[in-house]
Amino acid sequence: MKLMQLYASLKSDLQAIEDALAGSVASDLPLLNESALHLLKAGGKRLRPVFVLLSGKFGQYSLDQLKRVAVPLELIHMASLVHDDVIDDADTRRGQPTVKAKWDNRIAMFTGDYLHGKSLVIATELAHPRIHQILSGAIVQMCIGEMEQIRDFFNTEQSVRNYLLRIRRKTALLIAISCQLGAMAAGAPKKQCDILYRYGYNAGMLFQITDDLLDLCGTEKAIGKPPGSDLRQGNITLPVLYALQEPALRDKLLGEIAKIQAAGGNADSSAAVKLVRGSSGIRQAEALAERYMAKALKLLEGLPAIPARKNLADIARFVAQRSY
Repeated sequence: MKLMQLYASLKSDLQAIEDALAGSVASDLPLLNESALHLLKAGGKRLRPVFVLLSGKFGQYSLDQLKRVAVPLELIHMASLVHDDVIDDADTRRGQPTVKAKWDNRIAMFTGDYLHGKSLVIATELAHPRIHQILSGAIVQMCIGEMEQIRDFFNTEQSVRNYLLRIRRKTALLIAISCQLGAMAAGAPKKQCDILYRYGYNAGMLFQITDDLLDLCGTEKAIGKPPGSDLRQGNITLPVLYALQEPALRDKLLGEIAKIQAAGGNADSSAAVKLVRGSSGIRQAEALAERYMAKALKLLEGLPAIPARKNLADIARFVAQRSY
């Protein structure tokens, strides 16, 4: 099944989640209402709600229950994007002005905090304390991941292992628990919940590495932001770390990264991007992404052979091949 066909098959349930998202961020304060709805209106792939719905197919599927998992997870994701844009001083997101660009950093930070708070309020509607614990624990880990990223801005000496631990917290964990909590809310067997968590973790690692590759190899039209944005913000991603391991390239690349850091907000990362594109760093990062995809697909073999299992495999393949 093509990804668009998958979304079409879930259309009514995804629309119900979209409506619930809009209702959940509504506020009596006009400014907060407008800022909270701003990113929501910009759209997105809604991958986390899709993972929740598909994982719910392995138990007693109830949209009413699954909404109370999918909406909080998407709100947490949205909050992280609003905060990220402040940290990264980003002006666009999905081709639209960011909350911080349209208003200011203070409004953006409080909007993100508001979305986090609303996520936990909705989750408590589920009479399942373990889900509450996992959800709140994920917010803590994501915050740690954000702090680690700030700490490692322009740190060209960081290891690949440190990078992988960081993206586990920042990205993979939320996708992992989207799968896990969808199954838990539907009352799926613990073994299947555990498999889905591990599948989601590997799919999440795949997603972030692919995102890092797109930032270097994609076009502004496709990815909604100028290529090389990560480097301009000081975020040293996996392809760059691998490129820095090449002796013939290291000094040149270090020099370009130093220029970017010195130039601050007016940096031009095109020369550094060209060096990384011409290195083996791209191929090495692609190879690691492929290994995560293979692990994700292998894990699915331990689940019942229902259509949702194939759908999850299709999503993993889409993530690996996506161009946006």
